[in-house]
Amino acid sequence: MLEFLKKPYPFNDDLKHNTKIIFFISVGVFVFLFLFQPLDIDALATREKYFLAIGLGVITFLSLSLNLLILPSLLPRVFHGTSWNVKKEILWDLWILFTVGFGYFLYYKTLGIMSFGFDMIIKMILIAVVPTSVLIVFNRNRLLQSHLKSANELNLKLKEHKSKPDKLIHFDSDYQKDNLSIKVSLILFIRSANNYIEVFWKEGQSVKNQMVRNSLTKAEELLKEDKFIFKCHRSYLANVNHIEKIEGSSQGYRLFFENVDFPVPVSKNYTQKLKELI
Repeated sequence: MLEFLKKPYPFNDDLKHNTKIIFFISVGVFVFLFLFQPLDIDALATREKYFLAIGLGVITFLSLSLNLLILPSLLPRVFHGTSWNVKKEILWDLWILFTVGFGYFLYYKTLGIMSFGFDMIIKMILIAVVPTSVLIVFNRNRLLQSHLKSANELNLKLKEHKSKPDKLIHFDSDYQKDNLSIKVSLILFIRSANNYIEVFWKEGQSVKNQMVRNSLTKAEELLKEDKFIFKCHRSYLANVNHIEKIEGSSQGYRLFFENVDFPVPVSKNYTQKLKELI
């Protein structure tokens, strides 16, 4: 569970997109409140209904603007995408829910036009869940569609970009028996494994792998002239010429290689490099 909470999660820092979402959600809250009249709004006169529904719509707009536009602009380091993870996203969504609900509470208390008990607080929290949930769904779908579209474009370019230089590379191990010499063109990817690297390469129709007591940093230095092999993650080097397909999700991209039963992740920091190479 703790490992899941530490997993990277893309923070939505698209201010233009967020402004549109905030506007439509705020209008949606007004329409929802006036049509369905929860929170005992139906007990009010028509003028008061309009006044209350508009006020709660404005509260929603101000709360979301504070959290999605102002705070990320004032505190860019806190909301930097590379440091954002699942735990921060959950706490952030709960904070947004709290600010919207608390804003509703203060507005009701200020107006003083209705009785306010524990049951009203529960109803108010449930209503505040609506814009927060819509916001989460909108952002996740936006990220998903963006990555899927981009992944499809990259897959098309993969077919146009195949370069296989025939060069022999030597991976020296701290243990001589683990030394590995292989053609660069055959390397699929290399991943870090504590004090070792694990090299995966294509041999005929199958995939071979070998552990070498070495570091990923040294392997990257050794392959620096081979531009088609790049660092796609802190633990991986990948050969773009052997990528079978790319999948996009709300988390980013994953690279798939033929006859390998697990994907290679692409960190957000290296996404642009992948696009440039392809």
